[in-house]
Amino acid sequence: MKTRGAVITEAPGTYKVVELELAGPRQNEIMVKMFASGLCHSDDHLAKGDHAYSHLPICGGHEGSGIVVEVGPHTDGWEVGDHVIFSFLAGCGRCRWCAKGLQNLCDRGATIMSGSRPDDPESFRLSMDGTPVAQMCGLGTFSEYSTVHVDSAVKVDKDLPLDKLCLLGCGVGTGWGAAVNSAEVYPGHTVIVMGIGGIGINAVQGAAHAGAAHIIAVDPVEFKRTTALELGATHAVATMEEATEIARSFTNGQGADSAIVTVGVTTGEHVAQAFSSIRKAGTVVVTGLGKGTDIGIPVSLLELTLYQKRIQGSLFGASAPSADIPWMVELYRSGKLELDKLITTTYTLDNIAQGYIDMHEGKNIRGVVLFD
Repeated sequence: MKTRGAVITEAPGTYKVVELELAGPRQNEIMVKMFASGLCHSDDHLAKGDHAYSHLPICGGHEGSGIVVEVGPHTDGWEVGDHVIFSFLAGCGRCRWCAKGLQNLCDRGATIMSGSRPDDPESFRLSMDGTPVAQMCGLGTFSEYSTVHVDSAVKVDKDLPLDKLCLLGCGVGTGWGAAVNSAEVYPGHTVIVMGIGGIGINAVQGAAHAGAAHIIAVDPVEFKRTTALELGATHAVATMEEATEIARSFTNGQGADSAIVTVGVTTGEHVAQAFSSIRKAGTVVVTGLGKGTDIGIPVSLLELTLYQKRIQGSLFGASAPSADIPWMVELYRSGKLELDKLITTTYTLDNIAQGYIDMHEGKNIRGVVLFD
């Protein structure tokens, strides 16, 4: 069938809305009419060329929700009309990592940068004028319709707002899990969150939910600092120097229990600043992405060893999407997780470029594309 989607044909490049041909679902696949898609910084990294995708052109978008319009043959448990949230990381449920509860590290991730079907690297669901088009994370949520593997979809109740729930497929789980899972925030902890965008604001929420006594949000944009204070931060400052001083004032000069780095374009210097802000046996959690070619973190190896500090990477907040997305749905339903206030501005598919301009200008916590 025909669909319209936002595609980049070269990197660096810009998203352009074009007509695409979409293949119908095979076994264990569903076709979904998209309802909403979050504008995540990772898709901008793709457009800027920070990360090399193995196939271009590619349809962007990996944080989405929608309604099933077609189910592939012999695909049990799914039917037309089901409401779904996409997980940008598929979980097969059978590999070593899924079996250990580390579904975010599923072996399916090996194909995430190809945009093809996970079981056939030469097979693409989208095409443009006969040329195969990849799907960002196998999803391509910047398209009016998308065909995806069921391992990338989580069914949700039909009474819930899909425009809000789309955020659970990446930004919310990544930030929330960075605090709750990766930083292992406990009641009474002092936590610094560096960067208050679509990930950082949810790290603030996660730290608050875990019972942190002091949550220090760091961002140069006043609007983002104000939002952080509304959603659980106890302090909000413009620089890491200020945050570190505040953390030390609560910890007998020791520093924060953890610092979570969610800066849009993360550098080694950001990680080093976070490293300097934590106490002995403290943890730096890194969720932000930098350029794939950037190497090195300027930290003291002596301090790393003698102070027993930890630098911890965190992919999708170290979560298990098939379990944690439904859990976060229930937290939202019960009022313990805020989603509505995370969406600053909504856009049409044709206005997606403006959404990323607004992101770079610090105007949004999260922009969301709404489809007709």
